[in-house]
Amino acid sequence: MSAALPLDDQLCFSLYATSMAISRAYKPMLDKLGLTYPQYLVLHALWETDGRTIGAIAERLALESSTITPLVKRLEASGHVMRERDAADERRVNVRLTPQGAAMRDRCGCLAEALFERMGLSVEHLIRLKRDADIVRHALATLPAAPAT
Repeated sequence: MSAALPLDDQLCFSLYATSMAISRAYKPMLDKLGLTYPQYLVLHALWETDGRTIGAIAERLALESSTITPLVKRLEASGHVMRERDAADERRVNVRLTPQGAAMRDRCGCLAEALFERMGLSVEHLIRLKRDADIVRHALATLPAAPAT
């Protein structure tokens, strides 16, 4: 068995560190809006399709429902969303934007564009990076289950 590569040579560490750096870069912009990055992602999922269930939000964000529930509760407490039990299936919780949550979309604008400008990278470069990251994510999502050891 060969020795593990140094962290700086591992793709997984580079992607992780990049994700953390992006979250830190978004933080000052989101702080002004009173949102955390995960709350912003939940709102973004609802801006795409309002009235999603907790499970649908979790699926859209590739997170567990147990992670989404506390985020939605905090967004509800701050007046951005409202939750309601599905009349046909009480186990399902539907989440809808309030007028305040819908208006937040305009307040946020395009945070990604603001970040691109600050980074000094071309939009074309960032599009290529995103495409490559999507290829890696898709390949990982379609891996067969690892054999039990």
